[in-house]
Amino acid sequence: MTPITTSSRKNSIPTLGLLLAAIAWGLFWVPVRNIQDAGIGPAWTSIIIFAGSCVVLLPLVLLRWRNIIRHIGPLLLPGLLSGLAFSLYTISINLTDVVRVVLLFYMTPLWSTLLGIIVLKEQLNISRVIALVLAFGGLLTILGIGYQLPIPRNIGDWLALVSGIIWAFASVKLFQGGPSLLVEKVFLFVLFALLGSLCIVSLPLGITESIPNLSQINQIWIWILIVSIVMAPMTFLTIWPATILSPARVGMLLMADVLAGVTSAALLTDETFGMREILGTLLIVSAGVIEVTRQQSK
Repeated sequence: MTPITTSSRKNSIPTLGLLLAAIAWGLFWVPVRNIQDAGIGPAWTSIIIFAGSCVVLLPLVLLRWRNIIRHIGPLLLPGLLSGLAFSLYTISINLTDVVRVVLLFYMTPLWSTLLGIIVLKEQLNISRVIALVLAFGGLLTILGIGYQLPIPRNIGDWLALVSGIIWAFASVKLFQGGPSLLVEKVFLFVLFALLGSLCIVSLPLGITESIPNLSQINQIWIWILIVSIVMAPMTFLTIWPATILSPARVGMLLMADVLAGVTSAALLTDETFGMREILGTLLIVSAGVIEVTRQQSK
């Protein structure tokens, strides 16, 4: 039996935190879709969500703004990359099929593994390969994609694919920076997600949207309040583990998002949860178990 090392024990808490964050991201489609149902466009939905989150975090930022100014150099790139990644992910949810968003974004473990090998000099061993095969096999099984290649077909697909690639780079930078200045990193994540959304709505990408009016905001204020409050701990439980766990491990653990999304969709909508979903779930869980129980490369 493999002994439980100090490193393994140290990594268990951030691993659990990341799994909780993944479940929260798996439920993220609920407020996003409800906000859109009020007639608010995809980019403005993202703007509203991250603007509300910035307001919630503002008291903490006022207490720690000197740290942000003092350390803006090392904080800037991780904040920019992570915020932009989830801005694109949020917008893509309303621009294409959720199935395709999930599949294209969760190519992330592949990009993270490649970056880990190139940038962090990690070793690609057999257990990581098996975990990747099981994870992607489970993903394809749940989504019913079969042998179709995940090739982007529209602007939403491209945003989902690019968001996964950017998040892979962000997780590398967060891992290199270590678990310091977490409040500042969380705020910059949310701030750059807001700024990224504002930039996207102004770019000629074929996303034509009007500014939401007061009547629309009144219809969904409760969803704005809920997601704004939940975003801070959800982001913390995404950023903090990414500063401790290897990028590939972060990408694979976040695939619990898929399980939460599929299950919640089955409970809250007319979507089914049958043998295909059960098999895919078992494959992804098996991949997660293999990844969590293997010793993380230094």
